[in-house]
Amino acid sequence: MDIALPGAGGRSIRYRLVGQPAQPVIGARFSRIAYAAAHVVADPLAMADPWSHPAVDWERTMAFRHHLWRLGFHVAEAMDTSQRGMGFDWTNARELIRRSIA
Repeated sequence: MDIALPGAGGRSIRYRLVGQPAQPVIGARFSRIAYAAAHVVADPLAMADPWSHPAVDWERTMAFRHHLWRLGFHVAEAMDTSQRGMGFDWTNARELIRRSIA
């Protein structure tokens, strides 16, 4: 497989990948706890104002979190999305937490 990497002067450089990609070990034990700042997934088809009433695709949001948990990550629930002022209000943060601990 070839990929394009950024090069000097705004050019791209072709790089050929060699070998086999490392496969994640599902449920592997770590010597430390690794947290993922998992954002929510927006519903791109919803007719909503993303700043005042964000439309969350809850099914895909939870599927992404389950994927991270299977890889052994912990998730800092609702912290990243609600504390950065990205329009994710307490009502949605509370719903995210409720769904995550269900």
